[in-house]
Amino acid sequence: MIDQYKDLPGGLLPLLHAIQKSIGHISDSAIADIALGLNLSRAEVHGVISFYHDFKTKPIGNHLVQICRAEACQSMGSRELEDHAKTSLGIGYGETTPDGFISLEPVYCLGNCASSPSVRINDDVHARVDSNRFDALVAGLEGSY
Repeated sequence: MIDQYKDLPGGLLPLLHAIQKSIGHISDSAIADIALGLNLSRAEVHGVISFYHDFKTKPIGNHLVQICRAEACQSMGSRELEDHAKTSLGIGYGETTPDGFISLEPVYCLGNCASSPSVRINDDVHARVDSNRFDALVAGLEGSY
């Protein structure tokens, strides 16, 4: 993939997206190869990866659950929802369940403020999520590896 993007001006971002789409994350060994192939330092590549929160440096679960932490969602109960999700899943933010099924992450605004609190599961945004609705949404993922 590096050869495909190395002569493209600004090719780093499209390359990182392509790698993540193909493999699911960007490993440390890939960072060294990318830096060498694009004539960048590893620090430059790592800086871009760490700046954009959508890039992952380790594998994530089959399902990504993100809970909004923006002010509107916090005012409508997202902190309590966070606590429930962490307890219910047995993991904290940035972690994946031992079976690799769900990864949990914070997100800072899903653009659904009028329907707070909001949760994104994979690519779907869910509004007005409380602990009962969260449990139902997660239960709906069962068997959908």
